[in-house]
Amino acid sequence: MENKVEKGLKRELKTKQLTMIAMGCAIGTGLFLGSGLAISTAGPGVLVSYAVGAFIILLLMGCLAEMTVAHPSSGAFGLIAEKYIHPLAGYLVRYSYWIANVLAVGVEVSAIAVYMKYWFPTTPGIVWILLFGAVLIYVNATSVNTFATFEYWFSMIKISAILGFILLGAYVLFGSSGASHIGPGNLTNDGGFLPFGFKGVWVAIFISLFSFIGTELIAVTAGEAKDPDVAVPKALKATVFRLSTFYVLTLAIMLMIVPWKQAGIDQSPFVKVMEILNIPGASGIMNFIILTAALSAMNSQLYASTRMVFSLSQAKFAPAVFGKVSNKGVPLSALSVSAVGIIVAAVVSALFPETSYAFMMGISMFGAIFTWLMVFISHLFFRKAWEKSGGRKLPVKMIGFPYLTVLGALLLVSLMITTWFTSFKILLQFGIPWLVFLTLVYFFFHKKRVDIASQQDTMMKD
Repeated sequence: MENKVEKGLKRELKTKQLTMIAMGCAIGTGLFLGSGLAISTAGPGVLVSYAVGAFIILLLMGCLAEMTVAHPSSGAFGLIAEKYIHPLAGYLVRYSYWIANVLAVGVEVSAIAVYMKYWFPTTPGIVWILLFGAVLIYVNATSVNTFATFEYWFSMIKISAILGFILLGAYVLFGSSGASHIGPGNLTNDGGFLPFGFKGVWVAIFISLFSFIGTELIAVTAGEAKDPDVAVPKALKATVFRLSTFYVLTLAIMLMIVPWKQAGIDQSPFVKVMEILNIPGASGIMNFIILTAALSAMNSQLYASTRMVFSLSQAKFAPAVFGKVSNKGVPLSALSVSAVGIIVAAVVSALFPETSYAFMMGISMFGAIFTWLMVFISHLFFRKAWEKSGGRKLPVKMIGFPYLTVLGALLLVSLMITTWFTSFKILLQFGIPWLVFLTLVYFFFHKKRVDIASQQDTMMKD
């Protein structure tokens, strides 16, 4: 199915590139800037929030790995939802994942404007949004190998920085005399470990999930992977383990150095750590590193949204022009329409400079969480259909089926519902009308064509 539906892309990505792309997309502003928002919501209890978030992603990756090796394509979970649930499901997933990444590009570029204030406090953020947006559009417009090479080194810089931060933080906490206001006591000062109770921890789980957006990108890159059976499972396992370790350990060290009440989104908590430690020039270096992290995540999200529009076009759910590729295998028209997030971010940043980051994060999260929810639901249909049809033995299989798959789905549904009672109600205010709009478009413009195609497939099989 994948070879017929999605043709034109080149299988050039290696396992190490897949891992770094997913790491690059996930280790962005969610950790470096969004963590400040999560800390101010849950206090030190944010460690529990990120641990629960990592558990949900672990379940998600288990389901996704199994289905992706069975169907490696750039349509990924959208193609799987279409095949095993209903064409409408695939349509909703593809478009929702596309809008999530388009808006997430806006989140990252909004954060870039915040980081650049460190060096250029009087320059309007829109200047940096347009400048860096143009650079990364150019990178994505070249071959997939060029994109992957940039992403590999972007990711290497920030992963090295995180490891350095962990080592430095550990030395300050346990290997030196330190100051009296630095240490494990910060985890229980100012209201205890759970100053906002379990409600704060629960809301912060939602914020933590934004930090993990991008891990599912491995499923999208599978359509351009050299050996999906080997590369995808290895990359998924490595990504989940590294992300879980990095996030929880890094935040624990940060909270022991910076009192949680000083966290916020006016500046990265990582930069605040360097300022508190009073290491000459270190805060500027850290600001450069987290700028690189945002560029890396933005780079990956542009890639993901471009491939999803390409997949929609190949499935005839979007204009045919978006399904065409350049001589180097890049869908340039799909890239152009996916860059709209940069324009949205520029407008929002200009109109609401103080709240643009949180607003963009809220609306981008719906598409991601809806996509993850559909991955769990698709897996319930996939496993039964695969075994019934006598499909080949897959190199990776989700454990605890169907219980853990259902648990993952229930956790996501619960989180989505409770956002209505928090400052993130924009998620449902945007998401519900978005799904209604897409469903109406599907039934008015696509259903008849899908039904005809389905009848033709049935006649050919007969």
